[in-house]
Amino acid sequence: MRTVDDVKMKYPGANAWQMGDSPELANALADLIIRGLKTASCGSLASYQQEEFAPRMGSYNIILNGEDEPVCVIRLVSMQLVRFCDVTAEYARKEGEGDLSLAYWRKEHQRFFAREGYFSEDMELIAEEFEVVEVL
Repeated sequence: MRTVDDVKMKYPGANAWQMGDSPELANALADLIIRGLKTASCGSLASYQQEEFAPRMGSYNIILNGEDEPVCVIRLVSMQLVRFCDVTAEYARKEGEGDLSLAYWRKEHQRFFAREGYFSEDMELIAEEFEVVEVL
């Protein structure tokens, strides 16, 4: 298996990170990306503002599994500021999780943001869409 440093040689400037907030969730989300079911993700605007390396349109990102191993490279193709309450069913499907419904998306993301420390129906999110450029 390739290391993060090996992958960064091919994609200079790429950030490497896990999705989710646990190794189990990181593995599940990475699997959805590799299978082409997950083409979107979001985070709270507040958390993005605290990140040292915020995502940029067109940037490459190395997705890590729950063991911090690189599993694929994605490229950010869309970013949008949206309130939690305004997320659409179409976007929820692109997140590729659960039964793909907006109801499932709302329930699980409310739980996620509450664990992160803050949830509000009108909280602002950065909604990203991406494409897989390489499965490692």
